[in-house]
Formats: sequence, structure tokens, C-alpha cells
Amino acid sequence: MSRQGSRDTAPEVAVRRLLHASGLRYRVNVPVPGMPRRTIDIVFPKTKIAIFLDGCFWHGCPQHATHPKANAEWWRTKLDKNMARDAETTEHLAAEGWTVLRFWEHETVPDVVGRITEVVESKRKKHLKS
Repeated sequence: MSRQGSRDTAPEVAVRRLLHASGLRYRVNVPVPGMPRRTIDIVFPKTKIAIFLDGCFWHGCPQHATHPKANAEWWRTKLDKNMARDAETTEHLAAEGWTVLRFWEHETVPDVVGRITEVVESKRKKHLKS
């Protein structure tokens, strides 16, 4: 598992590339405020938008998750903890006033970028009115 890439995955890079090309600026791999050893994949700090691009296997996608047969109990426990940690992180950020967007790795890059762009533009309009 130590060889498993956790940053700059192909879906993350593709989404970031398209966001940047559309003129949006963001930060990457930002620590979750108040939660050690957790990071947000893409952050729009001024509008407090946190984006996570979750891998189907590691985060328990309801459509594509697989369940290893070898050492099945250990894997089930590991993957359940991952999903619980994701929920805890989302709840923590939401309680701190963040908008949290989570996407699966199988979602198309244009769809993900379109949704992110909608939310960022909406929050920026609200932020300017304040």
C-alpha cells in the first residue's frame, strides 16, 4: 500500500488541468483545518470550497467497489474505516462553513469540472454581494 499513489492521480490532474484552463485558480493538497494527517485534493480558499476526488476501490464506490477475497476481513475493515473517515471529514468541514464536493474517479472530467465551476461561480457571486 505504501506504493499506492495518494496525490496527483490521473483523475485529479485531468480535473485540475481543465479547471486551470478555464481560468479558475485553486490550491492543491491542503491540510484539513483541525484534522491532522488529512488533506483536501483541491481547495478554493476564499469561497471555502473543498473538493475530493475519491478512488472507487479505496473509498467504497457503490457502483465499482470490489472486495478482495484474500484477507477479506482485513480489507473490509480497512475500507470501512476509509469511508467513515471520509464522512467524518465532510461533516467536520461542513460544520466549519465549507462547501464539500466529492466525486468518484469514474465520473467524467467535463462533468466534474462543470459542477465545480457552477459551485465556485455561485459562491463567488454570493461572496461579492456580502
